Amino acid sequence: MLALGRVDVAIARRRNRPTVTAVAIDHIDLSRIDLNLLVALDALLDERSVTRAAARVGIGQSAMSSSLARLRRLFDDELLTRAPDGMRPTPRALKMVEPLRATLRQVQALVHREERFDPATLERTFTVSLPDSVEALLGPRLIAQLRREAPGIRLLLRSVDRTRVLDELDADRVDLAIGLFSEGQLHHKQRLLYRDSYVVLFNAALIGLQPPIGLDDYLRFPHVLTSLRETAHGVVDDALALIGRARVLAVTTPRFLVVPFMVRAAPVIATMHARLANAFASALSLSVSPVPVHLDDVPISMLWHASYDHDPAHRWLRDLLVRLAHEPPAPGII
Repeated sequence: MLALGRVDVAIARRRNRPTVTAVAIDHIDLSRIDLNLLVALDALLDERSVTRAAARVGIGQSAMSSSLARLRRLFDDELLTRAPDGMRPTPRALKMVEPLRATLRQVQALVHREERFDPATLERTFTVSLPDSVEALLGPRLIAQLRREAPGIRLLLRSVDRTRVLDELDADRVDLAIGLFSEGQLHHKQRLLYRDSYVVLFNAALIGLQPPIGLDDYLRFPHVLTSLRETAHGVVDDALALIGRARVLAVTTPRFLVVPFMVRAAPVIATMHARLANAFASALSLSVSPVPVHLDDVPISMLWHASYDHDPAHRWLRDLLVRLAHEPPAPGII
């Protein structure tokens, strides 16, 4: 109990300070703790069911019930209590979820770190959250590269939700997130993939203009706004407000990939990230122009939990994404 209490304090302090004092390990006290109990606790807190946790760990239900009883004595806490909707973690158990999972990942990495990593023989599924714009830019080349170098890697791609992404990383529901991120704690690692600028995308045949277009023409036509936050306001509106101007919106959508097709079909204007806009302009015979108002470049980054920092497969996937982000796409591929 004493040793685990010290570890909890050290983890709490690490979130609030960049450095911590080394914690002495009570080897005698720590040796009395069965590591398998912590594995069982992680499964119980994630599944919130003795039956499902037992199946996940690969033991019988009675053995998992016995482990839960031992855990309750170890922590002097019920940890999981019965509720109408199943088993519910106690407040103390909820506080242990993130440090427990981080500790188990570190133990796993410590044990396997010396093993030779070979992507060609790896069998693993990565869950990646990202916007459809990044998926369109990197997805085709990523899957092609994986089939060549690591055919056993499977991808589960999900739409990124910036309001929940940190919680999903902490709960181990997402391995890697890609997008525009401004928040995070010390245990959230971030790496820049690329920077992107903005351009105006339009159908010259429908609006009767040729690039470059000026501010008055830019505001003369209704706009298409892409917003992942479900709000009819974006960076363009902020920039225009600074100069006392405003635009009219025709439609707001959370999906980047539908915008070029709207622009091709209607006399509307879209302001998009340049990489995606240029790719679709070429494919759909659309025009691009510099934006006639100042907009800062956008940093597109990867975000992951620090406990995966030294995981060989995770690091290999991150390095591959960085490499693909800096390579020009092959002709005909976005």
